[in-house]
Amino acid sequence: MSYLLRVRLTDRPGSLGSLAVALGSVGADILSLDVVERGDGFAVDDLVVELGPRSLPDTLITAAEALDGIRVESIRPYSGILDTHRELELIDHVAAAGHDQLQMLVDQVPRVLRVSWCTVLANTPDTAWRLFGSSGVPETPPASFDFLPLPAAAALDSDAPWVPTPWHDMNTTLAAAPLGAIGKVVLVGRPGGPDFRPSEVARLGYLAGIVATVLS
Repeated sequence: MSYLLRVRLTDRPGSLGSLAVALGSVGADILSLDVVERGDGFAVDDLVVELGPRSLPDTLITAAEALDGIRVESIRPYSGILDTHRELELIDHVAAAGHDQLQMLVDQVPRVLRVSWCTVLANTPDTAWRLFGSSGVPETPPASFDFLPLPAAAALDSDAPWVPTPWHDMNTTLAAAPLGAIGKVVLVGRPGGPDFRPSEVARLGYLAGIVATVLS
C-alpha cells in the first residue's frame, strides 16, 4: 500500500539519504518526492512511499523520527497517480473540456495539489454550496460564507464559526483562491491535515490564476 508522508527535516547534505535508508530498513520504497517548502535551515518534503502488505504505517513514523532533525508532520494513504507535470496536465484537461471545464477543474485539483476534495463557488457571501464539486466533498454545507469575497489565495481558519462541525471534527484544513476572471473561487479541503503551508497556498493561487485566464 502507498502512503503520502510529509516530513520536516534539517536541510543539510545527507539528510534525505539517511531518511531513504531508514525507510528502506522497514521495507518501504520511495516512489516520488516533492519539495513543499524550503526555509532557513529546513525543508518540508512530501514523499509517496510504498509499504509491504504486512507492515504498519506507524513503522514509517518510527523509522523517520529515529533520525536527528526529522519530524513527520502527517501520513495518509495515497492512491493518486504519480506524474511530474500535474499542473500542466490539469490546464490542458480544463482547456479541452468544453462545457464541463469547471467540473474537470474540481476533479483534477485533488490529484494535482494532493488534497482530499475541491469545490468551486461563486465569490460572494450568498453563493450556493457546491456549484461544482469533486468526489469527497462534504455533504454538510457551511452555515455561511463569511470568508467570501476572497481577494487572494489564502489558508482559511478551520476554527472559524462558519466551518461545519463535521469538518471541524475531522480536523479539516482549508485553503481557497479566487478564479478572478470569472467571479468564482476554488475551495480545497484536507481532512486530518496537515496545515496548508504558504508555498502550497501560493501554488493554489498561481494555478487558479492561470485556469481563470483559460476559462475566460
